[in-house]
Amino acid sequence: MPAAKRPARTAANASATPSPAAAAAMTSATRRTSPFVPTPVERLALGIFPLLLVFGSLFALLSPDTRALTYDAASQSHRAADGGAAPNYFARKSNIFNVYFVKRGWGWTTAALLGFVLTHPAAGGGGGPAARARAVARWAALTTWWVLVAQWCFGAPLIDRGFLWTGGQCALAERGVAAGTADAAEALTAVACKAVGGQWRGGHDISGHVFLLTLGSALLMHEVLWPLARWSGWLAEERCIVMTDGALKGASVEAGTPPAAGRDAQEVLGYGGKFALGVLGLNLWMLLMTAIYFHTWFEKVCAAASPVNVVFLFAIND
Repeated sequence: MPAAKRPARTAANASATPSPAAAAAMTSATRRTSPFVPTPVERLALGIFPLLLVFGSLFALLSPDTRALTYDAASQSHRAADGGAAPNYFARKSNIFNVYFVKRGWGWTTAALLGFVLTHPAAGGGGGPAARARAVARWAALTTWWVLVAQWCFGAPLIDRGFLWTGGQCALAERGVAAGTADAAEALTAVACKAVGGQWRGGHDISGHVFLLTLGSALLMHEVLWPLARWSGWLAEERCIVMTDGALKGASVEAGTPPAAGRDAQEVLGYGGKFALGVLGLNLWMLLMTAIYFHTWFEKVCAAASPVNVVFLFAIND
């Protein structure tokens, strides 16, 4: 029986076979995730926040230095039953990192972000002035969110309103208002309550520190860490975005610069990148310290959930 003849390899057939580079590009395209969900690397990075909270809570339960402590709801911290010293330097609210870094945390985050955006070629994905302007606009939007939640929302901030709505009150100021010796405004915010010697008691008081540190860390990841990783070639993955015509493209198409454009740069991080990553690292460390020594588990979880969701919402609408 005669052997079947295989069709000759024509020029058309040859051109239909993709080159290795084209095949790799096709594979990359098929692996793109939806533009409305985090990429695999982003999911791993966002997992740092619940991981730190879980680790901190377990450490507080298992460590001999902390498991015997009494939780003081008024100060949202753990203390020795006999009123003794805190078990660790970071368990004191007076520690230098809490006083000069965390309590001024949004200022540090702002300085780190703007320093990077205004000086580093990778800022905004390397997309030039328009991309830098969008990064600043996202920072402004999140700053507004931080103000509403933690500072002022047409009066008391949302954190304090939630505390009052769940049955909380300023213990001493409430009695002063009833007696006519204090102003009602003194009972409406945690800052005003503590300023007159009152105690913030009774309600669900989510952790302002966890909210601030999570929001700042997630923002720096999105605006500094990912652009640096893409620009330097550390990370090949890129987000899939929706173009104005509805087409799905890689983020590099909009940015106008290929991945790893700065691979050969003599200084990858620069001063702006080093400062921003330093602030990010200290944010995460202080988040862990807060998870170990301050607030209840539920208060910390509620505080961490909102910042991550809000940052991602602005990311997908970039």
